[in-house]
Amino acid sequence: MTDRIVTLTADASASRLDRFIAQALPELTRGAVQRLVDDGAVTVNGKPRKAAYKLRAGDAVVVCIAPPPPSEAQAESIPLDIVYEDADLIVINKPAGMVVHPAAGHVSGTLVNAVLAHSPELRDVGEENRSGIVHRLDKDTSGLIIIAKTESARDNLQQQFKSRSVAKVYVALVEGRLAPPQGLIDVPIGRDRQQRKRMAAVADGRPSRTGFKAVEFFDKGAQHYTLVEVRPQTGRTHQIRVHFAWLKFPIVGDTVYGRRRKTTLPLQRHFLHAQSLSFRLPSNGQEVTLTAPLPSDLTAVLELLRAA
Repeated sequence: MTDRIVTLTADASASRLDRFIAQALPELTRGAVQRLVDDGAVTVNGKPRKAAYKLRAGDAVVVCIAPPPPSEAQAESIPLDIVYEDADLIVINKPAGMVVHPAAGHVSGTLVNAVLAHSPELRDVGEENRSGIVHRLDKDTSGLIIIAKTESARDNLQQQFKSRSVAKVYVALVEGRLAPPQGLIDVPIGRDRQQRKRMAAVADGRPSRTGFKAVEFFDKGAQHYTLVEVRPQTGRTHQIRVHFAWLKFPIVGDTVYGRRRKTTLPLQRHFLHAQSLSFRLPSNGQEVTLTAPLPSDLTAVLELLRAA
């Protein structure tokens, strides 16, 4: 199934962008409308806008709607690497290759399917097929992800992410000798105008900031690589991958935003791992920092490079 493109024209009574879409497309929930706007799947006169954008009569509003996921996610007995769990939440070390929630083309084998088998009560937390989901990781990105077990915990954690009080640390391997070796990428991100399923660095996109620091440099023949500690300050879709591609140091193994060729390293996915999360527990406000070690496929690549 392909995305459905809906073109709307605002009239004189139109107000906020999100309200206008919700009224024009009643089959979409308020949360679904907000997510479409946040993901850059809504444009006004060809430009992404915020949910509160004030429409004018005659504005052309284009909404790109992905095919609906299956009606209800099913619990599946899939092993989970649980790093932390209490009455409010579960923190899981997600393996590469696992999709976070069911969607078109991925109706089973997702993280949501797995957590429903572990904690069936999560079915009633959050939106349908997104049981307890607070934030997301790309399919081929490994590492830490938080799942809320109650609505109040989900609200609390989402507010922490929204206020940017959650500290996230990723480990990435990029192509080339990173220069400068430390800095902040402050480049807006929005939907790619030519390929709607991709994101891109665009002048009128949403503010996006990624801090980085080179940790180790490698030379393997004529190829150069840099191990990088990455600290995203915002949480846009594909943010780290888009930002490093824009910087001309793409993530190794990234066939979407990288150099579109298979890496010569023994790697079957992009080298990106969510290593650390620091946040406050919803129950008592205590700050915790959780970590997940590099998985074996990424460790093997580093050992090879160090040997070279």
